[in-house]
Amino acid sequence: MSWTPELALALALILPLLGGVGVLIFDKQPNLREAATLISAVALAVVVAYLVETSGQRPEITLIEFAPGLTLSFKLEPLGAVFAMVASGLWIVNSLYSIAYMRGNKEKNQTRFYVCFTLSIAAAMGIALSGNLLTLFFFYEALTLATVPLVAHKGDAKAKKGTAIYLGILLATSIGLLLPAIFATYALTGTTDFTAGGILTGAAGPVAGSILLVLFAFGIGKAALMPVHPWLPNAMVAPTPVSALLHAVAVVKAGVFTMLKVVIYIFGPEYMQTLPAADVLAWIAGLSIVIASVIAFTKDNIKARLAFSTVSQLSYVTLGAMLASPAALLGGALQIVMHAYGKITLFMTAGGIYTGAKKTEVSQLDGLGWHMPVTFAAFAIGALSIIGVPPFGGVWPKIFLMEGSAAAGQPWLIAMLIGSTLLNIGYLLPIVIRGFLKPKPKDNPMKPGLPPPLAFVAPAITAAGAVVLFFFVGPLIDFLQPVFTTEMTP
Repeated sequence: MSWTPELALALALILPLLGGVGVLIFDKQPNLREAATLISAVALAVVVAYLVETSGQRPEITLIEFAPGLTLSFKLEPLGAVFAMVASGLWIVNSLYSIAYMRGNKEKNQTRFYVCFTLSIAAAMGIALSGNLLTLFFFYEALTLATVPLVAHKGDAKAKKGTAIYLGILLATSIGLLLPAIFATYALTGTTDFTAGGILTGAAGPVAGSILLVLFAFGIGKAALMPVHPWLPNAMVAPTPVSALLHAVAVVKAGVFTMLKVVIYIFGPEYMQTLPAADVLAWIAGLSIVIASVIAFTKDNIKARLAFSTVSQLSYVTLGAMLASPAALLGGALQIVMHAYGKITLFMTAGGIYTGAKKTEVSQLDGLGWHMPVTFAAFAIGALSIIGVPPFGGVWPKIFLMEGSAAAGQPWLIAMLIGSTLLNIGYLLPIVIRGFLKPKPKDNPMKPGLPPPLAFVAPAITAAGAVVLFFFVGPLIDFLQPVFTTEMTP
């Protein structure tokens, strides 16, 4: 069998599943079990890198045709390739981190944990490489179900309640809103295929198109647009590696990726700009950015603070999608990548602090920075990237989103982005300041422990990635260029 892009496309879907089989086989042998996870993660990253290299060939495969225009099929395009690249690359780092966290905290049910992780990555690959809405919906739901045991991992009353909210909101939005939107799209156009320029132009007027857009925007619950966001902070009952998966590797990234893909390939940017609902949803996204940042400011629990930060940061992508100009769409696409590296760094460092010092609250971090300098330095870099400070990658999405807001004649959206940036400073940097500049309380003389080496090496790697992405954003923009209508460079 010759090596072809089509074969690589199939392998990208299969390799995580094979990793899960390996985890089950070596259930009683932790070293081999975790080796199976790492080998499948590295193999997937190699295959995705090959797909990115050959993406110009646009490989596609069709497995089942249910009816004309309704198929289970996969097709590589630049936006999906970038999502697959982010998810597969960060799976390696998150797997290294998970080994340290799960062993360091003596977590139970580790085999189930690693199996569900592989299923989640397989579902994320299916979403990234989907050729139409039907295929995307199938893997979107699979991702929800695969992550339920991860969210419920601890098994206590708090975990059960958080999981019920997580599952309830995601299933209610996808089945109650997203699925009807897909059926309506098929009824209007006779297809659900992702097509350059969109398929709804000429098939739906401004009113019907606006109704569809609202259904998609809130039906894609994983994008956490307010008010369908509560599943995300409630999912923080999960172990920190799961939080990193939810926020950076798979779940929320699948949501905002789906939002962009629907806008670009189902509605089309030109048609989007004729829809009254797009302006309304852009403002809802802007308000979500600010309101979630304000809520994050009030949270003392580190993971809760980061969770509401994610709600805010995801809305940057939705804002770019609703503005639908080339600059705004590019800003949204770049936010998927930049936020992934910044936020996974923040969550892994939060988990490292818990594993080493058993601290979960911001108010407990005084003087801890010099005891865990690598961990707190990595947090500082991740925070500065999320804030949007050069030379960290998070600055680029904000530049393009502001450009897109200006082009749309929406200066108030620029003001919201600036306001959110100031709030980012207010709720992220105090964590670093407490760690490095405040003295340790005198009534707590005990020296805290240190996290296992992998628990601070992993976030150091992703923090370095946030720096590299600042300087090498040009090739990423060039790669995404075919998705957009005009040429843009930083």
